[in-house]
Amino acid sequence: QVQLVESGGGLVQAGGSLRLSCAASGGTGSTYAMGWFRQAHGKEREFVAAINWSGRSTNYADSVKGRFTISRDNAKNALYLQMNSLKPEDAAVYYCAAKYSTLTRVHVREDEYDYWGQGAQVIVSS
Repeated sequence: QVQLVESGGGLVQAGGSLRLSCAASGGTGSTYAMGWFRQAHGKEREFVAAINWSGRSTNYADSVKGRFTISRDNAKNALYLQMNSLKPEDAAVYYCAAKYSTLTRVHVREDEYDYWGQGAQVIVSS
């Protein structure tokens, strides 16, 4: 059983930056593919970014490409999302997710993931 805990959310002005972290425990970090999803108020949860177990493969939603960077530190069992040039439409609850996988590809579908964090709120003021 893997436990995921997000941190780093908060209030930021449009154009600013935030870095989300996700601490994983209860599993072997390097055998899990991971991803970030978000859910804005009144909307469905959507894919943001994903990374494979080694960190060598990543994928991003078109809406965040070039502004967000996903990374991981397997030695620390940690996942990160660096968010730059934030826009009001980026405001949402951000969730990290994990899936046992040693494949080279990333996983972008919500239903592929087995473990979820409780979410971190990101508020972007205009």
